[in-house]
Amino acid sequence: MLDLLCKLIKTPSFSREEGAACTVLQNWMQERGLSPHRVGDNLWCCDDPVGPDGVLAPSDKPTILLNAHLDTVKPSPAYTRDPFDATVENGCIYGLGSNDDGGSLVALLAAYMHLGRKSQPYRLIYSATAQEEISGTGGLEAILPFIGKIDLGVIGEPTGMKMAVAERGLMVLDCVAVGRSGHAAREEGINAIYQALPDIEWFRTHNFEKVSPYLGTVKMSVTMINAGTQHNVIPAECTFTVDVRSNGLYSNSELLESIRRNVRCSVKERSTRLSSSHIEMSHPIVRRGLTLGLEPFGSPTTSNQSISPFTTIKIGPGESSRSHSADEYIRLDEIDRGIDTYIKLLDSLNLKTDSSYETLGQGLYPG
Repeated sequence: MLDLLCKLIKTPSFSREEGAACTVLQNWMQERGLSPHRVGDNLWCCDDPVGPDGVLAPSDKPTILLNAHLDTVKPSPAYTRDPFDATVENGCIYGLGSNDDGGSLVALLAAYMHLGRKSQPYRLIYSATAQEEISGTGGLEAILPFIGKIDLGVIGEPTGMKMAVAERGLMVLDCVAVGRSGHAAREEGINAIYQALPDIEWFRTHNFEKVSPYLGTVKMSVTMINAGTQHNVIPAECTFTVDVRSNGLYSNSELLESIRRNVRCSVKERSTRLSSSHIEMSHPIVRRGLTLGLEPFGSPTTSNQSISPFTTIKIGPGESSRSHSADEYIRLDEIDRGIDTYIKLLDSLNLKTDSSYETLGQGLYPG
């Protein structure tokens, strides 16, 4: 896994430029007897048969999807190391994408290979996808038509192996308040800025009723505003932008409908696609994680959870604070712990009624 991670770090894989890294991973998997399927610059792999149309055959078992992303942001100008050198020193591996998301990518792959050595009460799919850093449509969503219904997704991201049981969604709104132009000296017209003020104040003070124990309230922030053409003309239009961060208890569509009922200005959403995420604390994988001593939390950062139309949990080696930073690194023992934890979380997990975790053995993964 360390060798694979080094190869991936040495292969630039900026968003929408993941082709070479995808090929590196595809070749690595094929050399070890796996049969990855490629869709664009995305890979998915499952032991079950695939039809001539490339679609995974249906299964009587529930399906768990393991997912991590191949792409990286561009390196910060503050780097003091070669971001593509994959240097290993003092128990760490340095390089762009080592922490976000290389550690999770190789740890999930190791867990997939280990778990496949025996029959499991679920079907397991491993995937490595593109365009996560830009929330692009050519990533995880591109493989979903080929893999069928997913009952649980495990999204690998650097969380320090804490369980993100909720993740904030994102919706950006473009709002327009309309007035009527006139000469400022004669107090003519209707000032669109004044028309916008009550709505801006509503965005500032309104609290939605449902409060997440891990993410708190829905957050709405007016972040941009524009009006007027010159000092002596009453503005006929005032536009402003609102950043809305959902809390796992409302869909973006529900929030949008409520907002439109409460403000006078016109509201146009750029997209409702990046949804918030929430998994019940009674879910078998959460219960098992709690038994293993894993800490649940709410994540403020978006990931492939936001575009997954199924139940997900986000967990992975490394730390979110290192992502997109100069001289990015991940510790080797973090990857090792990640592999071990993924296996303990998933081995023999019953998504319907799970009690086997009560007596789960320790040290399932040597090392």
